[in-house]
Amino acid sequence: MGEAQSALFPNYARYPFAFVKGEGSRLWDENGKEYLDLMCGIAVTNLGHAPKRVGDRLKEQIDTLWHTSNLYRIPNQEKLAGLLVQHSCADAVFFSNSGAEANEAAIKLARRYFQKVLGQPERCEIITFHMSFHGRTLATLTATGQDKVKEGFAPLPQGFVYAPFNDAEALEKLVSSRTCAIMLEMVQGEGGVNAADPSFVKRIVELCEEHGLLLIVDEIQTGMGRTGKLFAYEHYGIEPDIFTLAKGLGSGMPIGAMLGKEKLREAFSAGSHGSTFGGNYLATAAGLATLEVMLEEKLPERAAELGAYAVGELKKQLAGNPLVTEVRGLGLLLGIGLTVPAGEIIGSLLDQGVLVISAGPNVIRLAPSLLISKEDLDRGLAAITAELAKKAAAAAV
Repeated sequence: MGEAQSALFPNYARYPFAFVKGEGSRLWDENGKEYLDLMCGIAVTNLGHAPKRVGDRLKEQIDTLWHTSNLYRIPNQEKLAGLLVQHSCADAVFFSNSGAEANEAAIKLARRYFQKVLGQPERCEIITFHMSFHGRTLATLTATGQDKVKEGFAPLPQGFVYAPFNDAEALEKLVSSRTCAIMLEMVQGEGGVNAADPSFVKRIVELCEEHGLLLIVDEIQTGMGRTGKLFAYEHYGIEPDIFTLAKGLGSGMPIGAMLGKEKLREAFSAGSHGSTFGGNYLATAAGLATLEVMLEEKLPERAAELGAYAVGELKKQLAGNPLVTEVRGLGLLLGIGLTVPAGEIIGSLLDQGVLVISAGPNVIRLAPSLLISKEDLDRGLAAITAELAKKAAAAAV
């Protein structure tokens, strides 16, 4: 392990062990220890680990064809795009390899629409929000409303303006003759599991209509059933001009997607944007199988039901705990706000074989499989509440 680690850049603060097997909501490390996974590789394995139907589709594809490039038609890509369009407000899809690339495509599409289609090159600024997270490329980390991800990467690209989240009055003041789009997450995952207020979203839509702006919704973490709807924007009764997907789309296979309205199709004319590996045979086979399972088994509805149950149980079991400020979230994307750093508690749960993750320094984030059993969910919630009770008792001494 030491030699392997020495050949890697140290940009990840990794735990000193590796997982070697996964099944459903369970993982096993190299020493045979079993873990209950309540984070799904950061909201990626929405169907659990190694779902059979996705695996079967991948094995079939591996034995047939892996890659040809986007110079030729890719049937699985066309089928997946068609299914996404059928079940969303979008009319066209571009496939990438990751969420950051999907958001890059959204940024490029918005700017190119104004410059090449509408003939308004001055309209190039995109308003995003404090505590947002949109990716790690230069453009998407600049779009992100958190300074910590930008440190050491100057000079950053121009064209981004930042507004306080859930503050419609402050947002209105930032809209100018240079604005082309507003980009937001319906639930800020990395920023603390904070949901957008319905009144705030309503005002964003009004501003877009009043000023002719594009509305971009980043669904990288919230899409694919995670919040109790197939896409989180559905909770708000709106239709974004552009929205992006990744994490849960391929059950762990690297795939991203940028979806847009028909009027935007002209902006991405032949040669304007591309990706060598985006939407390749393997990734789209996984995406197609994942989406089929999600729709057929009504997993968004299941996430809504289990999420409501989990919030109720956490609020009941954590009532009166002085370390807990709030339990919040949508569907199976949940946050437990704390008065203390979350890291130590997450480490203690790891030792007990329960995997959770933070969302900022003081929030425990839960993002379990949409197929997690109620028994496993109860076990995980019990471990969390017991650990927080223990920490509260120790702090009171």
